[in-house]
Amino acid sequence: MKKLTIVLIISTFYCGNIFAAEAGMPQLDPKYWASQAFWLIIIFSTIYLLIDKVFIPKIKGNIDTRENKIRKDLEEAKIFREEAEKKLIIYKKLIQTASQESKKIVSDSSQKLNEDIQNKKNEIQNQIDKELKSAENEIMKFKKDSFDKVGKISEDIVTEVIKDIFGEDGNKSKISATVNEILKKENVKV
Repeated sequence: MKKLTIVLIISTFYCGNIFAAEAGMPQLDPKYWASQAFWLIIIFSTIYLLIDKVFIPKIKGNIDTRENKIRKDLEEAKIFREEAEKKLIIYKKLIQTASQESKKIVSDSSQKLNEDIQNKKNEIQNQIDKELKSAENEIMKFKKDSFDKVGKISEDIVTEVIKDIFGEDGNKSKISATVNEILKKENVKV
């Protein structure tokens, strides 16, 4: 490339009127070609040096920085992913443990509730049995008292009937013994 540029510059100096500059285009006049070639070389060299020494290193630095940032972000993402997977495993274990504990609590509560219900049922049954026994005792007492009262009333009625029929008082001990004997027979039947 440099050789071609040098050949063009030299050929421009030696060839005076190769191109027709008379048409009104001073750029094509060979007497201005040397200055044009000079400034062309200066400008392109400056642009080349600026691009090579300033812009390309900045672009390369930005690209390297971007690649490093992307690599770092990928590494961080990988680390976060691994941590998230570990936490997910821990979370699943916690859920499973909590589920098992809740089942155990429900089972224990159900068992305790059944025991409490059975205890209350037994207490109520005992109270019912006591009340029933008490009622039976009262009934037996009432029955006994009733038979005693029935005996007294029966003795009084028999005494009154005998007095009304025969006009005299009957033997109270015989009447009492007869009434008691009849009541005992009735009491056995009941």
